[in-house]
Amino acid sequence: MGLTIGRRTLFAVICAVAVASIYAAQPVLAQIGSDLGVPDADLGWIVAAGQLGYLAGLAVLVPLGDMIDRRKLMAGHLLLTAVGAVLAATATRTWVLLVGMVVAGLFAVVVQTTVAYAAALSTPEERGRNLGVVTSGVVIGILGARVTAGALAAVWGWRSVYVALAVLLVALACLVLTTLPPDARADHATYPQVLTSLGGLFRERRFLSRGLIAFFLFASFGALWSGLALPLAAAPWHLSTAQIGLFGLAGLVGALGAARAGRWADAGFASSVSGGALVLLAASWLAIGQASWSLWLVVIGVVVLDFAVQAVHVSNQHLLTMTHPHRTSSVIGGYMIFYSLGSALGATATTAAFAGAGWAGSSVLGAAFAACALVVWASSRRVATEPHLPLSDPRKASRP
Repeated sequence: MGLTIGRRTLFAVICAVAVASIYAAQPVLAQIGSDLGVPDADLGWIVAAGQLGYLAGLAVLVPLGDMIDRRKLMAGHLLLTAVGAVLAATATRTWVLLVGMVVAGLFAVVVQTTVAYAAALSTPEERGRNLGVVTSGVVIGILGARVTAGALAAVWGWRSVYVALAVLLVALACLVLTTLPPDARADHATYPQVLTSLGGLFRERRFLSRGLIAFFLFASFGALWSGLALPLAAAPWHLSTAQIGLFGLAGLVGALGAARAGRWADAGFASSVSGGALVLLAASWLAIGQASWSLWLVVIGVVVLDFAVQAVHVSNQHLLTMTHPHRTSSVIGGYMIFYSLGSALGATATTAAFAGAGWAGSSVLGAAFAACALVVWASSRRVATEPHLPLSDPRKASRP
């Protein structure tokens, strides 16, 4: 059938807006805390709530994409994500905000359904290019949300961010129903069957090693982006939410600069790319940790960190989908569980570290997460560099 430019663009926008519903709080955490009376040490839970909801969605909602019409599933999940955004926008108590964040995160797994649908609509010749465009929406959503949210919050307050997201999500749900073709399913797998397939991945060493790398990778990523607003809003900088949001541009430059990681992985260098990028990740914290006296060093560190994170992320997914070419949806969904757990850990730990030891404490924490990822990579390198194991041979597929 092929995927038209219009549909490819729509899928990328869906990914960007859905992911933004989780990450938009990061540049406005200080403003939210001031409005709702949330202590600095507890601000990380606002972002973590969305991540935990996303984690639950990966486990219980993503498998539905193997069972029912993905067009209807995407529209429903977009509307329910909008409900979460409305709850956040109207919250006058912290617990209501947290519920809204959990609901938004739970149904933001529409991203995984969207990527799977894009793959299904693509011809074999254009699948890689299409998925590259669609998944770029995730990067734009994560980092671009910081710029947009910061600007909106500076003019109309942090609640306007979630009002805007709710409007966009409803509009996208309507576009999905009116512009995408029905998603007829050839087979009818049961819910227990798809859950069993997903659960079986957690017994495989390659999957677990790449998952643990992702866990620490995104814990380090979360330590930066869930905590950076705190030192930037404090003395000596006292930056506004709009100014803080601009740091997302530096992260976007770094992440998009890692686009070639997929080509390096295709050339057989996925494991080496991962190791080198993890070294850069740990080193980036040396610059990021200087936020008390140099914003330029922070910018450099942010570019390097986001380049490293995206390079490792792409390499991880390349290795896993090569190992499991016939169940890429399940393997990416399971892998993203580690991503969600790591992001939640980074979000909660960095604000607690900042409250106890300032940005220096948060920086040591972020570097420690990077070091743990590097240790996992080094200990599992033989696993990562093995040749592709065909899925048809269960004994080989389960080898380390």
